[in-house]
Amino acid sequence: MKRTLAAVSAALLTSGMLTCVATAAQAAPSAPAPDTSPAARAESLLRNNPGAVQGVSGESYQAVRTKVDANGAAHTRYTRTYQGLRVYGGDFVIHTTPTGGYAGSSVGLAAPLTLGTAPKVTPARAKATARKAFSGKLESVGAPELFVDASSGTGRLAYETVLSGWHTDGQTPSRFHVISDAISGKVIGSYDEIEMVAGTGQSVYSGTVAIDTTLSGSTYQMIDPSHGNGSTCDMNNGTSTCTTFTNNDNSWGDTNTRQRAAVDAHFGAAKTFDYFKNVHGRNGIFGDGRGVPSRVHYGNNYVNAFWDGSRMTYGDGSGNARPLVSLDVAAHEMSHGVTENVVPGGLTYSGESGGLNEATSDIFGNMVEFYANTTADPGDYQVGEKININGNGTPLRYMYDPKLDGSSDTCWTTGTKNKDVHYSSGVANHFFFNLAEGTGATPYGTSPVCGSAPAVTGIGRAKAEKIWFRALDVYFTSNTSYVNTTTPSNTARAYSLRAATDLYGNCSTEYKAVQAAWTAVAVSGNDAPCSSTGNDFSVSLSPTSGSVTAGGSVSTTVATATTGGTAQTVTFSASGLPTGATATFNPTSVTSGGSSTLTIATSASTPAGTYTVTVTGAGSVNRTATYTLTVNGTGGGCTGAGQKLGNPGFESGTTPWASTSGVIGSFTGQPARTGTRNAWLNGYGSTHTDTLSQAVTLPAGCTSYNFTFWLHIDSAETTTGTAYDTFKVQVLNSSGTVLATLATYSNLNKATGYSQKSFSLASYAGQTVTLKFTGTEDSSLQTSFVVDDTAVNVS
Repeated sequence: MKRTLAAVSAALLTSGMLTCVATAAQAAPSAPAPDTSPAARAESLLRNNPGAVQGVSGESYQAVRTKVDANGAAHTRYTRTYQGLRVYGGDFVIHTTPTGGYAGSSVGLAAPLTLGTAPKVTPARAKATARKAFSGKLESVGAPELFVDASSGTGRLAYETVLSGWHTDGQTPSRFHVISDAISGKVIGSYDEIEMVAGTGQSVYSGTVAIDTTLSGSTYQMIDPSHGNGSTCDMNNGTSTCTTFTNNDNSWGDTNTRQRAAVDAHFGAAKTFDYFKNVHGRNGIFGDGRGVPSRVHYGNNYVNAFWDGSRMTYGDGSGNARPLVSLDVAAHEMSHGVTENVVPGGLTYSGESGGLNEATSDIFGNMVEFYANTTADPGDYQVGEKININGNGTPLRYMYDPKLDGSSDTCWTTGTKNKDVHYSSGVANHFFFNLAEGTGATPYGTSPVCGSAPAVTGIGRAKAEKIWFRALDVYFTSNTSYVNTTTPSNTARAYSLRAATDLYGNCSTEYKAVQAAWTAVAVSGNDAPCSSTGNDFSVSLSPTSGSVTAGGSVSTTVATATTGGTAQTVTFSASGLPTGATATFNPTSVTSGGSSTLTIATSASTPAGTYTVTVTGAGSVNRTATYTLTVNGTGGGCTGAGQKLGNPGFESGTTPWASTSGVIGSFTGQPARTGTRNAWLNGYGSTHTDTLSQAVTLPAGCTSYNFTFWLHIDSAETTTGTAYDTFKVQVLNSSGTVLATLATYSNLNKATGYSQKSFSLASYAGQTVTLKFTGTEDSSLQTSFVVDDTAVNVS
């Protein structure tokens, strides 16, 4: 049902768009305050110096993400268009100092674009060419898009045509991209968008593990409220419909062996979510708190698993007897999702950038395995060792010596760029192993050096994984490679050295280990020589974690060391403290090489939980270290239990809810679930946003904090694949900052009647937070999000 809006107003917004086209200035009634945000600073620098990114007149740049470091330095990612055409490989990053100055750029273009934009090949011919390049069962061919292909560092006019269908096995879906030259008509590249491998529950590979599920009535569902409502469903060995796993109790896979593959997939999705959140500070795969849907028992005798950009799918292997749901395979595939959401469009899936793409998934897949630390599937540096795709008990790949699989490169050569991306990945896999564990004999295998390179001493997984993620997160561009003669700064070696500098200091032990690890795989570079002229230092903590009862205090030693230049004064500060906690340093500053004692004092009101405290040492640069603080409850029990929301069923009017106009009321078009009133967001069939929120105080010391509401989604949208209208459920702090997105629903979730949603708010115990619903509707075809019978039950 469509709603009507009495009054409509419109505003034209410019969201991060910067063009190299001058327009006449117009007088304004009054000058607004200048925007000093990191994104605005980057835009100003870019506008004044487009040459820093090989920019020319007629280009436009769209800011897609800004990451701000603890010291205020920032990194703003941009995509590029040229004469109105998308530029593939034209993305870049502008880096700014804590004070807003220019700190360099990451850019893949070797020179400014100068090409013409008039094609000689018609779209019909490009479509026919693409059709011939597809093998398998073809279902549809999309309209060719004219664009600029700059993946090689120089631009040429091309068409991209997307073909949808199935691989030759008849079970693997395919979204095949064909790139053809718009002047000659020849195919110049192709790749498949579908990226493949080649409670408690009994799992197939991970043993007995804990998983989070949702109780609906008297039935448990494999929907994970602690990890963005990620769900796991059964394909029943088909390729179309999928049914969410349910159980009468919360013990899975003990009597129903079919559930065991689902336990592995559910566990893998949760551990991958936790790994990126707790180790790298990324809120899940997509960065917005959403969980990952997982589909198991896909196809018949299907020996594969794949990531399609939004969800995981697992086959049961040969004879339907060996599901491909092992932890490192699950984490590998979901890490593709991280890569494509961090770098605009992802690392180009061909050549050396494609090898870096695959290696990134191998690296994080193995790091998740170490993070999960199960006895049944302990961490190692092998890929897919549990699923036995080869049929002889060997893994798919070996990170310590990639050539052992018979195809991968252990050392870089000029032919690496011509290999399949699963094999060109070997160079980066080998580099990472060397960086973490060192060369020679190790507990995980013997790692050789290439040529006459010296041996490498590893710096440990914890540091190596942070360096790799930092390089991916703020430096890599879509066409970053191992070796690049046209843009030597756009390489994994150069960017990982910048990441090591950011984290541990220029010419630090970690920086030198990165240099040595790349040299050991035959990847050289024009690194600036280390010298004693640059002032730098490091900060470390001992111990790095501690626990305290609320009201008590805990201490750690903060040590510094001079790593470049002469000794300097370092001043300390701490951030990330929980409510009611304070930090003191004795002394507050030292000369690098000295140490201080950090004491964290909590109050009786400090909520129980685990917190990451960042200790910053400020000198000529800022260096940080992290401390894990665990606060235990005072043991006073749960006081203030009960239902904490005011007017939960909307029956007494609008107070204390805050909402946009017309959200709360009695509506004949969308009846209440109980009583006579509910909250109806959206349903206009035009561009519109509705919000509904209420602040709630959660007492400390309780064991259960259950937020529930009933939701009905009604939509005129007919698509089965695109979320045009969305409904977010979020937790905000007192300043209005989003702490978490609990769930996102859309027109794809439309259904008859209401269904109850449930989330745990335990991580916000002892705090006052705001629960907020936001419905956003596009320009046509209404979607109504109707809420009733809310509750926050504390016990």
